[in-house]
Amino acid sequence: MKVRMNPMAVAPEALKVMLEFSEKVAGLGLESRLMELVKIRASQLNGCAYCIHMHTRDARARGETEERIYLLDAWRESPLYTERERAALGWTEALTLVSQTHAPDADYAALKPHFTEEEIVKLTLLIGQINTWNRIAIGFRALHPVATRSEAA
Repeated sequence: MKVRMNPMAVAPEALKVMLEFSEKVAGLGLESRLMELVKIRASQLNGCAYCIHMHTRDARARGETEERIYLLDAWRESPLYTERERAALGWTEALTLVSQTHAPDADYAALKPHFTEEEIVKLTLLIGQINTWNRIAIGFRALHPVATRSEAA
């Protein structure tokens, strides 16, 4: 895979807007480990290797376990996630795959016992933010760091 361009080098002011938005979203008060789970899950759904690499590393740094990271793709079948996390992950899937799901009422209703309305807005902004980063990374073919690249790559 060949990098198409470095958007930060080409349009630094435009990317600065995105970076500032990301900083604001990070400071909205949702738990950091929950935010990383949401970012990883959306990135898995979108197939964004760059963001999966970044956010699994960040999740580990925030104390997330390897087991929960490995099982995130099958969170519905694992007892390792809290009801609050499950509600957030369901909403993440609903919004990331919005053209297929149309954000079902059931996924929205699942949030209500675990999140305030203000937190639902914050969570929704987080989901939108990571989906935008996924599209930037995938669109420009950003490569995640690796120790050594295989000859096939």
